[in-house]
Amino acid sequence: MDLRKLSSFLAVVEEEHYGRAAARLFLSPAAVTLHIQQLEREFGTRLLDRGNGPVVPTVAGRRLASHARALLAAANAAVEDVAEAGLAPPAAARPLRVGIMGHGSAEVTPAAVNAFRRARPEVPLELVQLNFTEHISALREDRVDVAFVRPAFEADGIEVDILTTEQRIVAVHARSPLADAAKTGVHVADVIDLPYLQVPRHTPRNFTDYLYFEAGEHRAPDHALTPQDVLTSVAAGRGAGSGLHSFARYYPWPGARYVPVLDAPRAHSVLATRVTDTHPEVRIFRALTVALARESRLWSG
Repeated sequence: MDLRKLSSFLAVVEEEHYGRAAARLFLSPAAVTLHIQQLEREFGTRLLDRGNGPVVPTVAGRRLASHARALLAAANAAVEDVAEAGLAPPAAARPLRVGIMGHGSAEVTPAAVNAFRRARPEVPLELVQLNFTEHISALREDRVDVAFVRPAFEADGIEVDILTTEQRIVAVHARSPLADAAKTGVHVADVIDLPYLQVPRHTPRNFTDYLYFEAGEHRAPDHALTPQDVLTSVAAGRGAGSGLHSFARYYPWPGARYVPVLDAPRAHSVLATRVTDTHPEVRIFRALTVALARESRLWSG
């Protein structure tokens, strides 16, 4: 695909107007229109709906926009990478360190890792397991380059891309009175007083607010740093845990039941990176991950 045509197409999608897109790209409206027409011929389908109001992408156009963002971001990073290589002496490729808290961002995480491996097979990839306290510190202490963590947060020097938005669940013992509601769900008022597992004092506040539904005060005797710690205690009848809906798919655990919390605010998993990190591999990984997450949301409706 011609990157110039993709740039024109994406500009029209984002500006919702041919004239504004042309001005942004320093092209004539006729040139932008020609690029769109050529793309539609190449794909054999209409990509944009041109009504009396804003220009909007069709279903096929939304799919292409997702891929276009990733391709253009990867192309820009590649240009900078090659330019840097031309100015610097040859060096071994620096590993890309990918931090993952628990199951990360569900299916997006392995898809992103595999896509990066296909795109950059010469770059070593290190997967680093993160515990509940590390979704900010691992980046700030330069122990990882990117991090799949939850929930969404704001922190100086850290950029966050939302990848999934999910219903909340609680993990309870199979003989808990709440276990029978695994299919029907419960409400926050039903789970706020559960004895949730404790986490270390230095755990970031946004994570504890997420874990305890902000207002929960009761604590189990056990401490937890990982999902496995939580489920070991839950299955032993010593406490309860909370998480995202996808947690249940990744951690089927004897003795534990997962119960949806119907009225809890939906929570996010995110990809976090350092604002100051200009390494091309980080930019490529981020672009691929965001595009895959966006495509996953389109497929799931």
